[in-house]
This record gives sequence, structure tokens and C-alpha cells, in this order.
Amino acid sequence: MFDATFWAFIALIIFLGLLVYLKVPAMIGKSLDARADRIRGELEEARRLREEASALLADYQRRRKEAEAEAQQIVASAKHEAELITREAKVKTEEFVTRRTAMAEQKIAQAEAQAIAEVKSSAVDLAVEAAQKLIAAKATGKTAEALVASSIGEIKSKLN
Repeated sequence: MFDATFWAFIALIIFLGLLVYLKVPAMIGKSLDARADRIRGELEEARRLREEASALLADYQRRRKEAEAEAQQIVASAKHEAELITREAKVKTEEFVTRRTAMAEQKIAQAEAQAIAEVKSSAVDLAVEAAQKLIAAKATGKTAEALVASSIGEIKSKLN
């Protein structure tokens, strides 16, 4: 009457009763609940980290755009400054050339005036000498000497 199947059934019932008595299903439930809570927390943490990463990415993209804009502004400013410096250098060079040309023309005019003055002075000296020789050859005596001296003085004062 009590065969092996019956005793296996009884053992199974005792085993299940023992599991219920020792609260194994509650422990398994708690373990599963704890695992579900841990997974839920990890998912929440992952979502929060993803949002944080998205915010950081947006911030870095904004900063990159600002940096690019600033770099373009710096390049434009540098080009503008280079153009200004080039224009200023060109103007200064033209002024320098104009000044040097004017100085050269002034020196040429001075040299010309000096040469003319020297030629006049030489002409006066030659004229005085020639007049002196002519008067000395044609006039004699004290009258001639007085006449020559006064003429020479007048010629020098008038020509210089």
C-alpha cells in the first residue's frame, strides 16, 4: 500500500512545508525585490548620467561654437590690423619719399644758388682784375690810382 511514489509524495510535501516554515519563498521574494530595486536604481542612474552627458555635450558644443566665432573674430581683426598697418606704412613711405625728394630739391636749389653766387663772385673778381689792368695800362699817376681804387670798391659793392 505505501509504495515509493507515496513516500516520494510525502517527502515532497514535507520538503515544501519545511520551505514554507523556514520562509524561503519570502527570502526569494526579498532577494528578487532587492535585485529589481538595484536594477531600477542602476537604470535611474544610467538615465541621469545620460542626461548629464547630453547637457555636457550641449555645453561643449556651445563653447566650441563660441571659440570658433571668437577665432574668426580674431582672424578678421588681425586682417583688419594688417590692412591698417599696410596702409599706414604705405602713407609713411610716401611721406618719406616726398620729404626726401623735397630735401634733395632743396639741396639742389642751394647748390645751384651757391654755384651761381660763386660764378658771380668769380665774374666780379675777373671783371675787377680786367678793369684794374685796363685802367692801370691807360691811366697813370695818382689820379689813375685813386680812380681805380674807387671804381674797384664800387664794383665790388654793387656786384656782391
